[in-house]
Amino acid sequence: MKQGLLTDRQKEVLRYRKMGLTQQQVADIIQTSKANVCTIEKAAYENIDRAKETLEFLYTLDSDHLCTIKAGTDLIEAASYIFEEAEKHGIKVKYNTIELINRVHESNPGKFRARYVREDFEVYINQEGDLFFG
Repeated sequence: MKQGLLTDRQKEVLRYRKMGLTQQQVADIIQTSKANVCTIEKAAYENIDRAKETLEFLYTLDSDHLCTIKAGTDLIEAASYIFEEAEKHGIKVKYNTIELINRVHESNPGKFRARYVREDFEVYINQEGDLFFG
């Protein structure tokens, strides 16, 4: 039975994989092919990514647009810029530089290459100093 965005099968595969089992071992346990396990796992992570994107969007609705970080920007420079812009709005960011860089990078890893931004992204902030990215 599907609850939320993941099917029971997807949850089962992710649990086995989290335990350290290979795709072949999982396939043997649930009596299917390795290719099917790969497909199930990929679909599960795609659903999880969509859920994350949806939540980030929801959080931006209750936040103010802070700034746009342009492609080519170094993440360390981006963090400094975010702190400066928040200060202009009279809001204290609730993260230190390292936490901020990690949060930015984790928000959408595909938008970064090493320390550099690959494509523009928007930064939103709420009154508590929490940041969201779109």
